[in-house]
Amino acid sequence: MTHETVCLDETKQVRLDTYVPEVTAEINADVARPAILVVPGGGYEHTSRREAEPVALRFASMGFNTYVIWYRVAPQVRYPVPLQDVAWAMACIRRRAAQDHTDPHRVALMGFSAGGHAAAGIGVLWPRAELWAPMGLQPEEVRPDALVLCYPVITGGEWAHRGSFVNLTGSQDPREHEKYSLDALVRRGVTPPTFLWHTWDDGAVPVMNTLLMAQALAREGIQAEVHIYDHGGHGSALCDDTTTSVGQEEWQLLPHCQDWPRLAAAFLKRL
Repeated sequence: MTHETVCLDETKQVRLDTYVPEVTAEINADVARPAILVVPGGGYEHTSRREAEPVALRFASMGFNTYVIWYRVAPQVRYPVPLQDVAWAMACIRRRAAQDHTDPHRVALMGFSAGGHAAAGIGVLWPRAELWAPMGLQPEEVRPDALVLCYPVITGGEWAHRGSFVNLTGSQDPREHEKYSLDALVRRGVTPPTFLWHTWDDGAVPVMNTLLMAQALAREGIQAEVHIYDHGGHGSALCDDTTTSVGQEEWQLLPHCQDWPRLAAAFLKRL
């Protein structure tokens, strides 16, 4: 496996970690694998390591080239900078496609919590020049071919995870937050096929975020797969002991949720 850290900006604040399996003539020297860009959560104020390398390694083991974006967060930056960083990483993956043996037409975004908002944000807002023009990119370079949204922050309305929107916008005003309610911005022909999962009793980001996104996808006739598990706390990542926080076993060590990576991988490979 090739593992390296690529700095996307001169200040070296925006970093892309790569997890690319070795190519060998004994298997298929001309392979072009699907890819996943992992966007960790953290309420737009930090980026969770539990939702980064362990996830990338799991999906690399299932045949994907995987990448993790360490994007900039509050209070140093606000919208649109975190989403610009994710867009930048998407373009980087496609520009590296030949050397990494990536299929540039099968690049998915996988986001957790607020990282799910950033991933879904690219999924619905990628035509907007503010997300790619400042870096000299083109919209087709940043457009995701699929989304995997894990207990995502979606709505800035009644069911908002308010702290994420305060960090994203710099404002306490819910009216400002509602401008970034992504379920209201889903459009057929723009938003790609989407896999979602959540737990019913998530105490931080209400399950209504996923349900609203699912409803929007259905309204627009966009292919989707949705899994709502009956129990589990927020930030459970892979739901096993590789990503469980000490003292949070009851909420994060969830055997009944541990099939979500397999289901997500199957969804992406069917597309």
